Amino acid sequence: MTGNANGGGKGATLPANPKFTLLVIVLCQSLAMTGVTTIFVVSALAGQILATEKALATLPIAFMFVGNMAMTIPASLFMKRFGRRAGFTVGAFFGIASGLLGAWGLMAGSFTIFAVAGLVQGFYNAFWQYYRFAAAEAVEPTYVSRAISYVLLGGILAAVIGPELAKASAELLDGARFAGSYLVASGLAVAAVFCIRFIDIPPPGEEESFGVGRPLSVISAQPVFLIAVLAAMVGYGSMTFMMTATPLAMQGHAHSFDDIAFVIQWHALGMFLPSLFSGHLIRLFGAVRIILVGVVVNFAMIAVVSSGTGVLEYWTGLVLLGIGWNFMFVGGSTLLTEVYSVSEKGKVQGVNDFIVFGTNAAGSLSSGLIYYWYGWGAVAYAVVLPLLAVFAMALWLRVKRRAARRAAVS
Repeated sequence: MTGNANGGGKGATLPANPKFTLLVIVLCQSLAMTGVTTIFVVSALAGQILATEKALATLPIAFMFVGNMAMTIPASLFMKRFGRRAGFTVGAFFGIASGLLGAWGLMAGSFTIFAVAGLVQGFYNAFWQYYRFAAAEAVEPTYVSRAISYVLLGGILAAVIGPELAKASAELLDGARFAGSYLVASGLAVAAVFCIRFIDIPPPGEEESFGVGRPLSVISAQPVFLIAVLAAMVGYGSMTFMMTATPLAMQGHAHSFDDIAFVIQWHALGMFLPSLFSGHLIRLFGAVRIILVGVVVNFAMIAVVSSGTGVLEYWTGLVLLGIGWNFMFVGGSTLLTEVYSVSEKGKVQGVNDFIVFGTNAAGSLSSGLIYYWYGWGAVAYAVVLPLLAVFAMALWLRVKRRAARRAAVS
């Protein structure tokens, strides 16, 4: 089935000015991702300060993904009923609350409050993750992959500014290291509230709001659905798993906070700079091939980070990790748009993100535990089998499609 439902195809209404709407969505994504990048740089280190059991330092990040997982389906269904703009606004208020809670937890020395802040940040993340689908709905079907990749370009601003904001605000409040970083993240969410007002996506029609479509069991039985979800799940999960442990590993190998911020900054650039061309590559070569390339890049990452613990190895490996994530996540998200209709998109997108960010929750928590128990090398090798599974399934789909095309020609 060719859905076309996620773009300007059957049953969809395009904005009056698609280019302006896409630009606004990119800006909103930039604000959201700058906030979460700022938090990612400091969260594990702040957790290490507050946690009695140091192996639980990444628990607030795990809570972030738990919150993301828990809210993905409600957020999708809310937007299915009330529209994208209303949903993004609700999400931004969660972002404001999260930053304030995080700062409060650090000032009060409470690991519990700090962990709850991670959970609420996850609620915000669940909403803004749908910017990529909102962008796809703002364009004609033939431009869906590029629209999704352009939205991820918002991460370039996050990659450049987020770590710098983290460094500048880390000591902003005396006696509460990193609390200022959470206040900055809250301020970025305030800015997002105003930016969202300019998103011009027509409200959902009757078919989208009240249509039922096929049962989820039928949709999820499609091989394309399974591979799309697996690619996004493993690509995102591997990235989160490795990135969460990186600040702890670098600190354990006597690298400075500036070096840690530098590596995370370049990792984020590796994640989002490929969006300048990944959508175009998908249009030329297909989503499945780009997913396969993403897996190969991730294997190169494993080889690099296993070769040493200097800044160069961390920097190179984390850049490759970002590129692999981009190809697998954009490829998976694009592939997903092939499997559903307008009336089905709310539940399909929700289930997809529930699975993806459920995996992230497990990965972010287990990352810290595996690092403390077994070391950095074990963290890198832990992602090998999931990546092999994606490669095998994507290769199978590519061979199957090629055989179908040859049969059609003959």
